[in-house]
This record gives sequence, structure tokens and C-alpha cells, in this order.
Amino acid sequence: MAIHRNGRDQRLGKVIIVAGVVLAALVVIGGVWFHKLFYSSIFEVENGKSCELYVPTGAEYEDVVTLLKVGDRLKDESAFRTMSSLMSYGAKVRPGCYTLTSGMSARRLVTVLRNGLQTPVKFTFNNIRTLDRLAGVIAQSIEADSAEVLVALLDRENCARYGMTRETLPAMFLPDTYEIWWNTTPTALMDRMHKEYESYWNEDRLHLASVQGLTPVEVSTLASIVEEETNVPAEQPIVAGLYLNRLRSGMRLEADPTLKFALGDFTVKRILSKDKEIDSPYNTYQNPGLPPGPIRIPSKRAIEAVLNPIKSDYIFMCAKPDGSGTHSFARTLAQHNKNAAEYQKSLNERKIFR
Repeated sequence: MAIHRNGRDQRLGKVIIVAGVVLAALVVIGGVWFHKLFYSSIFEVENGKSCELYVPTGAEYEDVVTLLKVGDRLKDESAFRTMSSLMSYGAKVRPGCYTLTSGMSARRLVTVLRNGLQTPVKFTFNNIRTLDRLAGVIAQSIEADSAEVLVALLDRENCARYGMTRETLPAMFLPDTYEIWWNTTPTALMDRMHKEYESYWNEDRLHLASVQGLTPVEVSTLASIVEEETNVPAEQPIVAGLYLNRLRSGMRLEADPTLKFALGDFTVKRILSKDKEIDSPYNTYQNPGLPPGPIRIPSKRAIEAVLNPIKSDYIFMCAKPDGSGTHSFARTLAQHNKNAAEYQKSLNERKIFR
């Protein structure tokens, strides 16, 4: 009996030893994987800092893996896939722009993507004349392309939602820098711009507009003309006051920039008599009052110039012949004709005939 007991004890001892070795191995392997999943870097960026990962709308899990592998940035695909499985990431992929830093662990990387921890992108626009140009600038900051954006901007029902028309819509866009999500839709972006517009037109500015006898859209329309007339900040309140004088007295604006808009060519340096005959609602030589809408997206500075114009008796203006971009202002037609003759002479001398 002792012999059999000793044999069983020896076998049991071996089993325990083997089990101990296996358990130790499992602990080691588990520790290695735990470190790989929770602490080890599995994502490296060439510059050693960070990069943006753009996950498009409709992307699936395998698309995300492919994007991560671009530039050999994903150093341990198996760790990423394992953690994705453990954290139930893959069935639902959240689109957007993600800032991924060099040295991210599998757990951190999956957490960012699974929870949709997007990084907002900066959307900046200024000095924009047309809606198609605006669409191009917007498309540089969001997922949609310029054609899709332009369709949204020109959609009359979209415009009507904000109390706008195609002609007045530029007034709703206030040049500045905004933070938005990359996967923001064109319509959602318009919603955001409308909120910014309503915030800008607070009680104080609405009061200033009413003092000038204008609505916010009319302020923007006049501001667009002022800005096309001069990019000299000090002159803008003077030009605004001049045009307000003309509006109040019933005079036509006779603003050359509106003719350039009607012609569809802002590169024209010399307005001809025939240009003043163009059949367009934007021809302020023929039509009284303001045109149907802004001829560009005016800056906030130009808007403020209209809201706070410099009072004067000026009703005429003409570019100075010295090419400085500044203007001569006049109270009488006689003085204006003299200024205009000097300017026309300078154009002839510089051989500018169009």
C-alpha cells in the first residue's frame, strides 16, 4: 500500500508542478497582453506628435483599421483588434475627425474611436464674394464636397427656413473663425450660422439698425457695397454715411461695385457708360434703393461702419487719382465732376480703359 501511495503522490506532485508551470506561463502571457492592451504604444506618428484621422460617414470597422494602418502608424494590429472586441467596438463606427497622438495604447485608441471623441475643426472665412466661393471654403473644413454644400446654400426651402432668399442669404454668414465638427452636414452648418447671426444681431445692434432706418439684411447689403468701395477702415464709416444720405434723400446709390456684380466681373477697373444701362436689379444707376441682397459677404467691420456711420453732407465720392485706394468726397455735383475728371485722366494716362 505504501508503494502505491508513493506513486500517486509522485504523479500528483508532477501534475501540480505542471499546473504551476502552466499557470505561471498564463500569468506571464496575461501580463504581457495586459501591458500590450493597456500600456504599450501601438500607434506611432512620424513626427512623434499627433495626426488627424478622418473617419467618413458610413465607414465600417475594417475601413477604420485600413485608415489606421496608413503610413505604417498602427504598430500592433492584433492588440487593436483584441481591445476592439473586448470593448465592443466595431458594430457601430462613429464618423468624424479624431486627433490621435503618438504613443497611444490600444485601450486609449479604441476609447477615442468608440466614444466618438472628435476634435473640432476650425472653420474660417473672410473676403468672400459669391456663394459658390463660400461653398468651396466650407468644403475645405467639412466632409461634404463643394457641390453638395452649394446645393444646400442655393436651396430656396433651406433659405426660407431662416427667413432668407438666395439673394439675401450671404447676410447670414458673418466672417469669423468657428469651431465645428468635420462631419457636420451643410444644413447643420447653416443652422449654426443662423444661430451665430441671431446672436450677433442683439438688441443694441438692432436698435442701431433701426436708427438708420434699415433691417439687419439691409445693413449687410449696404455694408457689402461699402466694403467693395473701400478697404480702408477709416473710410468705411464715411462711405456708409454718404450712401445713407443718398438713400434718405431719394437719390439712386449709383454705386459702381453693384454694376461689377451685375456684370459678374469684379476685376473691371473702369466703369463705362454702357455698363450703366445693364438690365439687372443690382444696377443701382437704374434702380432706386438697395439691391436685392449683398454683393459680397461683408465683414463685421463694414457692418459696424453702417451701424455707426460718420455724419456728413457728402453725397458724392470718387477714387483719388494717386492710386492710393482712398477717395475724394464731395457735397456738390460740380466738385464731384472735377474729382471725376481728374480720376478719368489718371486712368487714361495709365492706359486703363476697362
